[in-house]
Amino acid sequence: MADSAARNRLGRGLAALIGDVESTAAEPAGDHGRSQRRLPVAFLRPNPHNPRKAFAAADLDDLTASVREKGVVQPILVRPVEGAADAYEIVAGERRWRAAQKAGLHDVPVVVHALSDKEALELAIVENVQRQDLNALEEAIGYQQLIDGYGYSQSALAEVIGKSRPHIANTLRLLKLPEEVQTYLIEGKLTAGHARALVTLDDPIAAARRIVEAGLNVRDVEKLDETAGRRKKAGGRKSAKDADTRALEKSLADRIGLAVSIDHKSNGGKVTVSYRTLEQLDDIVRRLRG
Repeated sequence: MADSAARNRLGRGLAALIGDVESTAAEPAGDHGRSQRRLPVAFLRPNPHNPRKAFAAADLDDLTASVREKGVVQPILVRPVEGAADAYEIVAGERRWRAAQKAGLHDVPVVVHALSDKEALELAIVENVQRQDLNALEEAIGYQQLIDGYGYSQSALAEVIGKSRPHIANTLRLLKLPEEVQTYLIEGKLTAGHARALVTLDDPIAAARRIVEAGLNVRDVEKLDETAGRRKKAGGRKSAKDADTRALEKSLADRIGLAVSIDHKSNGGKVTVSYRTLEQLDDIVRRLRG
């Protein structure tokens, strides 16, 4: 029962958890394992398992200026460090803590919550995903940590995080990209859409370099994949299609942005539209439904 309640809070996100704390702030913390208070900045320490690793200097400077003027508005979620006095590990809000340090604040508002390692990691991922603070690779690493460390299936993870199972699966595939491509993603030179398209290519490094140098968009990358696929098929077997059929395939492919194959015979035939992602399938369904 308690586990179910915790899962519901995770699904609703950090704001719901803090709301739970605020509604019971006047009650003793012992039975609930949580309380809201102010703590010295020096008592807090970052979580080594926080999925968020990148903190852009410009963004942090902007937040520091805001904190210097208005203070830390939203409490930082922390948990007590076992066996250490006056020590709390940050579960969510490390960027606010860093800004408070730069702004020279002595103390900050916190929500102290007794959390297991598993719950702390879950909440850290949920909070960062809902705020869109993680880049796609950090998100994938966080999901993989929960799968490896706590035996989550992709379906169970999707339920806890509040994302679809295909989103979890597609995000995890980014971990298969070469290190150089992952670096481009972390540095913001590639978008998550770029990265998902690169996963299916035979030479993602060369394609990633071309994206960065030429400023290609996601559709450009998908076309590279489709072209490579058509060449592979052509190399495997001799095409018996006439020039008109091939021209019609190209015209339809250019029109809808997906690979199209037409197999025509004297008594009929078929038109095949190929897709790789659920988003592309949704687009095909919408077009067919008018």
